[in-house]
Amino acid sequence: MSEVAPAVSPATREERDLLGSLEVPAEAYYGIQTLRAVNNFHLSGVPLSHYPKLVIALAMVKQAAAGANQRLGHLDKSRFEAIDHACRRVIDGEQHDQFVVDMIQGGAGTSTNMNANEVIANLGLEYLGHAKGDYRHLHPNNDVNMAQSTNDAYPTAIRLGLLLGHDSLLASLEKLCLAFSAKGKEFAEVLKMGRTQLQDAVPMTLGQEFHAFANTLGEDLGHLTKQVPALLCEVNLGGTAIGTGINADPRYQRLAVERLASISGHPLVPAQDLIEATSDMGAFVLFSGMLKRLAVKLSKICNDLRLLSSGPRTGFNEINLPPRQPGSSIMPGKVNPVIPEAVNQVAFEVIGNDLALTMAAEGGQLQLNVMEPLIAYKIFDSIRLLTRAMDMLREHCVVGITANEQRCRELVENSIGLVTALNPYIGYENATRIAREALASGRGVLELVREEQLLDDATLDDILRPEHMIAPRLVPLS
Repeated sequence: MSEVAPAVSPATREERDLLGSLEVPAEAYYGIQTLRAVNNFHLSGVPLSHYPKLVIALAMVKQAAAGANQRLGHLDKSRFEAIDHACRRVIDGEQHDQFVVDMIQGGAGTSTNMNANEVIANLGLEYLGHAKGDYRHLHPNNDVNMAQSTNDAYPTAIRLGLLLGHDSLLASLEKLCLAFSAKGKEFAEVLKMGRTQLQDAVPMTLGQEFHAFANTLGEDLGHLTKQVPALLCEVNLGGTAIGTGINADPRYQRLAVERLASISGHPLVPAQDLIEATSDMGAFVLFSGMLKRLAVKLSKICNDLRLLSSGPRTGFNEINLPPRQPGSSIMPGKVNPVIPEAVNQVAFEVIGNDLALTMAAEGGQLQLNVMEPLIAYKIFDSIRLLTRAMDMLREHCVVGITANEQRCRELVENSIGLVTALNPYIGYENATRIAREALASGRGVLELVREEQLLDDATLDDILRPEHMIAPRLVPLS
């Protein structure tokens, strides 16, 4: 008896839309509209799946919308359960690889919205026992997208995705602040010379310098913690195409937003003016500006770390950064400050993202901003880059920094800037003359003061006590 060859499943399935038909990979959970977008937009090379929180937020929006429509009697129980099941799977991290559309796309995010609609529909069809693409039983537009438009579902998902990912940014920033603060305590007794305009200024401690790093970043942590939720919690879900709510039940907006708040755990509220909320990108501009400010601060700190560790023989050499890798293919023994250098470059990227986002926010017209995909891409990218950069800076650099205490003290004692601490005791004219002579002769300030017997040793020792040089202290001229 001859053997019957096993049936081979076709590699593709045919799907149709208003432009005609296409062969979609048989195993794909996305459909024809997603495939058209994939074919059209070969731009950033970064798909939606690169940002899991955005994918999860899209599924939460669809789940909330389905729940509201089912409660209002517009979506039958079977279809609701299929959509709800599919959304839960995506929220749990499944099938994220099916979100394949490029982050930069034309159509104001329609391709992103349809990618979500098609994946959820096909997961739901599978749950109902039907084949992928058999949209008679569960339709991406009619059922999954019921009472929605890309113009309210997509921006709502962007805001929610940012809220879902916000905690990781805050956690990385807080850990970095704590790392700098710990170094501030560790270096509290290390006296060094402060500098302005890269010239000797007045003494301080290395601990004060590192506490300043912690505090300046702590300010941004406070602003991001308090202000960002308020910026992002107002959503335009229910506004549909332009904010008028066409094709949605009058009761839908309130129910959908309430369900979305419950599903996500964030206190989302309906926008007061849906037409304004559909076109206005101001919240993203402000949030991106806050990220840019953080990037600028991080970059300045990394510039300082590179300067303070410069040398080792011909630079400041006040601190040692942990050696991470050989620094040259030609210069043996060279070790570069590669971690701060990388953070600098991340900062420049974030600053560029902010400019692109700003231009995109300005580039909207009338009732919609079609540049929202670029806005979403740039702000999610900035968060991802900053989070990774702060973790890298803390783990691979800050926690391992050590002080060259003797070098710091030598620079203080040999600095012309030391004369500033003597100014209240010997007068500005004497101080200026001593500084000029020290510069011309190469001799030390203290040596010249002692030689001219301007102050006795006991007074000098008192003045030069670290605690007297690094905090307010004014003693009148005798």
